[in-house]
Amino acid sequence: MSILDNIRSRRSVRAFDGTDLRPEDAEKIMACAAEADNPYELAITWRLLDAGKDGLTSPVITGTNTWIAGKMQRVSHAEEAFGYSFEKIVLYAESLGIGTTIIAGTMNRPAFEKAVNLEDGEVLPCVSPLGYPAKKMSLREIMMRKGVRADSRFNFGELFFDGKYGTALSPEKAGNLQSAFEAVRLAPSAVNKQPWRIVLCGNEAHFYEKHSKGYISADNWDIQKIDMGIALCHFELAAKENGIDVFFKVEDPRLETEADAEYVASYGIRG
Repeated sequence: MSILDNIRSRRSVRAFDGTDLRPEDAEKIMACAAEADNPYELAITWRLLDAGKDGLTSPVITGTNTWIAGKMQRVSHAEEAFGYSFEKIVLYAESLGIGTTIIAGTMNRPAFEKAVNLEDGEVLPCVSPLGYPAKKMSLREIMMRKGVRADSRFNFGELFFDGKYGTALSPEKAGNLQSAFEAVRLAPSAVNKQPWRIVLCGNEAHFYEKHSKGYISADNWDIQKIDMGIALCHFELAAKENGIDVFFKVEDPRLETEADAEYVASYGIRG
């Protein structure tokens, strides 16, 4: 299965079939987590957790006791780095037939933080259940997906721009990067806000976060930057799978943008 096919097939799973995660699958997931690097080169510590043993609860998850959680130092770019690395694990889980859903708020956060032994200066950005999807989605799951229009995405030209912020990029003009852009377009995001915007300028793709109100905490933690990390991950994986040599950098091109758009990072394109 290609990266793009894997992205297309994945959905957030909230109802699981009650089967315990097989030991061999748990081992594979943790091996993937150990290698799930990010372009910011920030370290993340991953843990598999048992809901019954650790007293973990989430009102939106049924049918599994296994969770994966990551903690890291709270430093600049922690959100993007976490989103990038976590998405690598999520996509790998999908390839094994293991369901996931990234959760930042609808959980007993103090219990999760205690379970990973969160220390001063560390942050636990998100967690995910791990398990085998139920044959049918629960009514709650169906209603939640409808509420955020989970299967809907903005059009290509609304997200991706040609040389100038706001000037629509067509799939045809994207050329051999079309699948990389499409991989970003299909990425998951908090409440499906799809905050990513990309300006293609020659041999550079500049990523911007279009802020939505209510996603930056009082202490300046930005949930939507986790979404941006996911977008960066999708772009790079899809581009490289198609033989395109891309390299990551953080060099603000100072393009004129909307007031609510913030520069995040760029990819240079060698071919």
